[in-house]
Amino acid sequence: MTTRIWQAGRFEIGLDKPKIMGIVNLTPDSFSDGGVYSQNTQTALAHAEQLLKEGADILDIGGESTRPGADYVSPEEEWARVEPVLAEVAGWGVPISLDTRRTVIMEEALALGVVDIINDVAALTDEGAVELLARQSDTGICLMHMQGLPENMQINPKYQDVVGEVARYLKARSAECIAAGIAPQRIALDPGFGFGKTLQHNIALMRHLPELMAETGFPLLIGVSRKRMIGELTGQANAAERVHGSVAAALASVARGAQIMRVHDVKATADALKVWNALGPADVR
Repeated sequence: MTTRIWQAGRFEIGLDKPKIMGIVNLTPDSFSDGGVYSQNTQTALAHAEQLLKEGADILDIGGESTRPGADYVSPEEEWARVEPVLAEVAGWGVPISLDTRRTVIMEEALALGVVDIINDVAALTDEGAVELLARQSDTGICLMHMQGLPENMQINPKYQDVVGEVARYLKARSAECIAAGIAPQRIALDPGFGFGKTLQHNIALMRHLPELMAETGFPLLIGVSRKRMIGELTGQANAAERVHGSVAAALASVARGAQIMRVHDVKATADALKVWNALGPADVR
């Protein structure tokens, strides 16, 4: 892997080895944990602290569920969920990512001075988002591909060439960011597994990650943890029972060159990566 740096606010994240982004869901209707970490700020902070102890390199904090068919959450409610947690983690000395697709939430969070990365499932398509991030000197950005919106994205998604279409979309979004004055080293891309894709679309994307990375030229952030595709492949209907399949998918991503893994199960993923890094790539003779 070629060593690269992801500029993320106060941090320069080296990508010579895969990094783990631990998920802190502050949504009561989270598909993965049933909202257990949204009960109060202290519960969320204890979970975030545990993720760091288990090996997370980055914390990704979100207050709006974007699972298929998710209920509408007002900007006011989203901010009320994330603001107390963001305020508390400010001094933890780790990169903090905010998972939001709304310009108004980005603006509020950036004004606090504690957010290092904006992780946007809508790839900064909300009005004013690109301009807002262009005014920041170093905030990291993750642009994700999604066909449709969370409320309808899984209703018969169709592509002629899913890999090519995802690559073209992400190239266009990154080009718009760069044209607005955002430095390329601030950008990472997410192909959006499960966001307007069938199982076969997801498999095709996973198999062709090297081509996707070569085509776009940016680091890839992969989020497959506990998703429906893992359940479909393993037969596990309960998201909490998809840990083993999720770890396998994370390693498959790393094997194909992805640099950042967004996961729920940090310890399992971190242990697997320790072994992976120690053994090195396959040497077939």
